[in-house]
Amino acid sequence: MDNPLRRIVDRKGWVLADGAMGTNLFHLGLQTGDSPELWNVEEPARVRAVHEGFVRAGSDLILTNTFGGTRYRLKLHNLQDRCRELNLAAAGIAREVADAHRAETGHEVLVAGDLGPTGELMEPLGVLTPEGAAEAFREQAEALAEGGVDLLWIETISSREEMAAAVEGASSVGLPMVCTMTFDTNGRTMMGVDPQTVGTFYQDLPTLPAGIGANCGVGPAELLDSVLGIVAGLEDDLIVVAKGNCGVPRYHDGHIHYDGSPEIMATYAKLARDAGATVIGGCCGSTAEHLRAMHQALSTTPARPALTRERLVSELGIPWSKSGAEKRPESGEESGRGGRRNRRRRSAE
Repeated sequence: MDNPLRRIVDRKGWVLADGAMGTNLFHLGLQTGDSPELWNVEEPARVRAVHEGFVRAGSDLILTNTFGGTRYRLKLHNLQDRCRELNLAAAGIAREVADAHRAETGHEVLVAGDLGPTGELMEPLGVLTPEGAAEAFREQAEALAEGGVDLLWIETISSREEMAAAVEGASSVGLPMVCTMTFDTNGRTMMGVDPQTVGTFYQDLPTLPAGIGANCGVGPAELLDSVLGIVAGLEDDLIVVAKGNCGVPRYHDGHIHYDGSPEIMATYAKLARDAGATVIGGCCGSTAEHLRAMHQALSTTPARPALTRERLVSELGIPWSKSGAEKRPESGEESGRGGRRNRRRRSAE
């Protein structure tokens, strides 16, 4: 199976993914509790504007606005019967942006169909069966493939069982898949999976992914610590993904804000490459401004020695510790001495 990510990595050494769709849609008027996926048909120009911002900033890959696009998540908004419509529309918007950008600049931009968690617990902890989950992911993947995506992007998963169901369902369309999990404040996923295990259990998945890695979680330091664990557990030459949040989330004036500056995210991008990631992007809180700084950093910084945990602490603070968060570099500083959440809440993205 052709792996378009590998093609770009082999050519330039790294792939810059995009940032946060949710954060930017909230900036454009999306209200807490609204369905971002509904904007694919009601406000397509605003969704398009987010994609355009990322590709102009240098992103080589954009994710469709379908994080909550399974019928289980859409049911929260009574939209479960519009799964195909909303996912198809999202893929079409992203495809148009990528194709127009390439026609104008010659820069190839891949479109990844975003499949987020169902939001349900798998049995025996919950009522979701492996068969039900796989069917939901299959339904979403088929619509995204019909809409013209280049690959599928299964993200923010917390359990082995849901990841296996997602891969089983999504593999029916025959596209390459990227699989990322999210690690919270105890250094494991919500369901207890540790980063080192991720580097080996992909071998038991129904289909071999084109890439594996970590997204969301806490902050840049924690994300990179997770990536180091994944790389340490790898037994094959797989593409590794790092898609970290823009700093640490803070609740202020009724909203969650992320404190990461473009300078901090530029440092994170370089360290992610040093850690062994070749697909690097932003997650919650990341805007086009942050992606532009990340692109500049990756484009102008030559290869450096492999990242050690000591250097990670020196640059971004101590992972998984409040003191580390407090010691992270202030906005405007690229680095310093010494120095967040689970993406279940879309409104925090």
